Amino acid sequence: MSKRLFEAISVVSLMTMLSRIFGFIRDMVIARFFGASIYSDAFFVAFKIPNLFRRFFAEGAFSQAFIPVLSEYKENEGFVNEPNTLIEKIFSLMTIVLCAFVALGIIFASVLVYIFAPGFAENDIKYEITVELLRLTFPYLAFISLTSLLGSVLNIYGKFAIPAFTPALLNLSIIISAIFLSPNLNNPIFALGFGVSIGGVLQLALQYYAFRSLGLRISFGLDFEHSGIKKVFKLMVPVIFGASVAQINLLIDTVIASFLVSGSVSWLYFADRIIEFPLGAFGAALSVAILPTLSKQANLSQLGPFKQTLAWALRWVWLIALPASVGIFLLASPILITLFAYGEFGFEDVSRTSDALVAYSLGLPAFILIKVFASGYFSRQDTKTPVKIAVVALVVNVILNLALVGSLSHVGLALATSISAWLNAGLLWWGLKKADLMMNKKHRFYYLKIIAATVIMAICLKLVEKFDLSWHRMEILERIGSLFFIIFLAAFIYAAVLIVLGLRPRHFVSSNL
Repeated sequence: MSKRLFEAISVVSLMTMLSRIFGFIRDMVIARFFGASIYSDAFFVAFKIPNLFRRFFAEGAFSQAFIPVLSEYKENEGFVNEPNTLIEKIFSLMTIVLCAFVALGIIFASVLVYIFAPGFAENDIKYEITVELLRLTFPYLAFISLTSLLGSVLNIYGKFAIPAFTPALLNLSIIISAIFLSPNLNNPIFALGFGVSIGGVLQLALQYYAFRSLGLRISFGLDFEHSGIKKVFKLMVPVIFGASVAQINLLIDTVIASFLVSGSVSWLYFADRIIEFPLGAFGAALSVAILPTLSKQANLSQLGPFKQTLAWALRWVWLIALPASVGIFLLASPILITLFAYGEFGFEDVSRTSDALVAYSLGLPAFILIKVFASGYFSRQDTKTPVKIAVVALVVNVILNLALVGSLSHVGLALATSISAWLNAGLLWWGLKKADLMMNKKHRFYYLKIIAATVIMAICLKLVEKFDLSWHRMEILERIGSLFFIIFLAAFIYAAVLIVLGLRPRHFVSSNL
């Protein structure tokens, strides 16, 4: 089982990494054309709003309730013999709800912008641009939510590559729109809005093609009495509340940032995008890969294998997340200069974004741990406990936001997010431990070796800092070459120390060690 999991996470990580690379290129293009300005702030808020709601309809509440039920339905109720009745009914219901919701979002776009970014109302131009951009981007919510539904089915069937790569189409659409469409518009920033919705259509089309290749089909028809639908929605209710807590958290961050100096939203966005690379390429990939397996083990009451799968996932979390967090912390400025310091994105923007990135990097391991620990709850169809924990983390985050934003500005928001994430992860871990679902003691020596290797890697990175690497004066290829060399050197040192300390690939491939 662990070998199949390793193959699954490898596929998801590779495809997600390719998508994230396109995402970096997308952000480089946006930074090059629009910098950190009222226009980029307007786009990032307009793009954030449908992305917040997708947590309800897509990979958030829906997927966390749907995958365990679909897995149970497949294993215990002859799903193979009755191909996709449940999928058809869910798809039909979601389509109707999403179309209605998108229509309302377009009609009341001005209200949504005022709720999510009230500070923008102080600048008429920024406010109106954000409203128009929201009307262009909001249909993306429907496309990505249905894409996520089909992706969940593909994951259940062990097809991870297409769902993981699909986001690359969104990034490509935005890149092409920014380069070729923006010069032909009176307001170039609107090209990004068109790119978002076009990308959503392309994502849904590719996912549907992969879905059809499994021999499955979709026909419209509602059936509220279907047992699977009832169970999905029963599980979704607490998860929706939990997603609401998370979105309230993000909403508060956005509201506060909207009152800060222009550029604050963009600085936080670009910093978050760096964190999203390891979080998406590895953290999300890991949670996506283990959720179907954990759900199956939970359905079959396989407690031993369930604990082994969780322990295996945690070994991977610390193997990747800890050195990534330290590396980003130490290389924040070089990374940002290499990726974004061109055109309209000046070195003052680099400095402000670097401060936020350092604060976010402190929480990177916690962000990934939350995804893994949450999978342990959702796979057992326990959707209430993570919600209660999320409420506690929300309260702490709000308190920290208010306490830190006055002295640290936008950096305070990033730091509050990291601190509350560690609280969230710790409480999730404690709940699993009390339920006797953890095997931490067996692997504590692995963790000590990983910490030692990370410390040695960090010392080497600090020594490299002493050389006069004038990143600001380098050309783009020189920046890229220097950054890749330092990252490769750090990875080599980290791996070499782990080998010297006795760790081998089999310790992370097999869940039985």
